[in-house]
Amino acid sequence: MGRLILVRHGESEGNRERRFTTTPAVTLTPRGRDQARVAAHRIARRFNPALVVTSPFARARETATIIAEILNLPLEFEPNLFERRFGDLAGESYDVETAALAFDPVARWSWRPPGGGESFEDVRNRIAPVLDRLARANRDRELVVVSHGAVMLTAWIHLTGVIAGATVPSNCGMLVVEHDGAQLSAPEIIEDEEESAGPG
Repeated sequence: MGRLILVRHGESEGNRERRFTTTPAVTLTPRGRDQARVAAHRIARRFNPALVVTSPFARARETATIIAEILNLPLEFEPNLFERRFGDLAGESYDVETAALAFDPVARWSWRPPGGGESFEDVRNRIAPVLDRLARANRDRELVVVSHGAVMLTAWIHLTGVIAGATVPSNCGMLVVEHDGAQLSAPEIIEDEEESAGPG
């Protein structure tokens, strides 16, 4: 069996301020870099990955670079793993989306933020083919895949078929997806003790 080790990036400046980011250039905080180093060592203890794949956004790229350097692995970029487009919510508090949807997880799945935002269904349409392609190309290998909170939440729902109860992993939280090159399993949560810092 192969494995996709899905890792959320470390704490970013947006996470620290609990706001949707306004630019892909937002970087990690010092705490986020520490989280990436801890994640690398956790991966090394439990897995034997052959490659690190990352979203091109700076906060994911920085996390992936730290992990790849510690594990002495090659690093590749996957353009479609970028974070959800938040449209007019960019720069706003995380609480704005929750308030707008009155905590309805089903409505949240299909809702698009105004101003060019993406729904979670939109995110699924671009990330599901990436997961399938990575599995097909790495049938017997373990890969680390670094992305974002909304990407990982969407992957969870895509792989389980369950919307209610899906949560965003904490910074550098992990989901492990086993596969045979074709079928991808429901993810296993590998979480640290810290609570989620929200989307992003």
